[in-house]
Amino acid sequence: MPDSNQSESSRRGFLKTAGALSFLSAVPRNAFAQQGTDNTIRCALVGCGGRGTGAAADALYVQGTPLKLVAMADVFEHRLKGSYDALTQEFASSPNKIDVPSDRRFVGFDAYRDALDQLRPGDIAIFATPLAFRGPHFEYAIERGLNVFMEKPLTADGPTSLRMLELAKQADDKNLKVGVGLMVRHCRGRQELHQRIADGEIGDIISMQGYRMHGPVVTCFSTRKPEGRPELMWQVERFHSFLWSSGGLFSDFNIHQIDELSWMKNAWPVKAVGIGGRHYRGDYVDQNFDNYSIEYTYPDGSTMHFGTRIMPGCKNDMSSVAHGSKGSAIVSASGHSPGRVRTFSGQRQNRREVVWAYPQPEQNPYRLEWEDLVDAIVNDKPYNEVPRGVEASLVTSMGRMAAHTGQEITFEQMLNCPHEFAPGVASFTPDGPAPVSPNSEGRYPEPMPGIIRDTEYEVQDA
Repeated sequence: MPDSNQSESSRRGFLKTAGALSFLSAVPRNAFAQQGTDNTIRCALVGCGGRGTGAAADALYVQGTPLKLVAMADVFEHRLKGSYDALTQEFASSPNKIDVPSDRRFVGFDAYRDALDQLRPGDIAIFATPLAFRGPHFEYAIERGLNVFMEKPLTADGPTSLRMLELAKQADDKNLKVGVGLMVRHCRGRQELHQRIADGEIGDIISMQGYRMHGPVVTCFSTRKPEGRPELMWQVERFHSFLWSSGGLFSDFNIHQIDELSWMKNAWPVKAVGIGGRHYRGDYVDQNFDNYSIEYTYPDGSTMHFGTRIMPGCKNDMSSVAHGSKGSAIVSASGHSPGRVRTFSGQRQNRREVVWAYPQPEQNPYRLEWEDLVDAIVNDKPYNEVPRGVEASLVTSMGRMAAHTGQEITFEQMLNCPHEFAPGVASFTPDGPAPVSPNSEGRYPEPMPGIIRDTEYEVQDA
């Protein structure tokens, strides 16, 4: 069995535990529209960083239905090699799960096409690149008749959100199954908590709080580009530093908790206001704030406060709580897994007030999301998490844009905002222009709340 106390960082860096969570039924050949008697589901990994490597490992640990990795693609050869080496080491005792010879490892912006061309209709494409590339990759997978797993977030602006929703309809028309990496939705403890809240165990939710506070990770803040590095490739490699590639730290890091709290509320916020700032910047020239404080308002007037801070030497906190008219609940105790969800009769959330707690240890939600996707493929169940993933991405972007502009941002404003961060992303080439350029001082466009009010930054002269 996998380590139930595994943290997100260990999973994302790479999973070192093995085991089965559940057994699925044998795969009917007609579920995959594949020829012959081979019932193996082939997978191709596009985006071979830590996130993609972990997602591929989760897929290959699915039991009962054989999955095999047969192709890989990335824009950086060193990342592809590192991912391939890590996966082959992880599955050294099951070498049949990794079948990616050198001629099925592809490098470049168009490499995703080559990788997906190695699959048969009904196989699975795994997308874990920076979000800017999600749309073109998903579109080609639909054209090829492939089921898809996409990491979160899906979008960072209105135009790409609208296109992604249209692509979701096309996937449904082809009966393709699509999973989105909001794995908390697959946590069995959170699922039971959600039902208990819906049944009134803590009354009507009045307020919620979420926090993600920790020190920087390697791609959080960008220093000045080294001499000779192509600008676009530098920005892709430092994707957390640029709004076009990731939605910035706020979107990429915080979508999970914003999504899980909205799920408990059974609603999406209708508006957001927020503040944020930059501190102790040194030579960092990225587009992020160091801290954000966002108030989301739901249709019934209840609110969710989300606070995030990426600074070394400060108190760390990564938790989510809900307060109701009859009690309260812990949605995340410390990180994404294990959730250690509980309900309480009061608001102080002490041991004397505990009403219910999900039994420990918990199953790993990063594995469960794959179990659920493969089960839907095998048994031909309706399964398309894209609309919900787009909505969660939009709500997260609302908070980011509210802080960056200093304005109140509604859901409809975010969805219909015409500003697109990376138009023409499908045509990017390694030596081509980047969506943003540094100015003469080497600094990239930064949010200026109250001065830049309609978009999140103004393009500076290169």
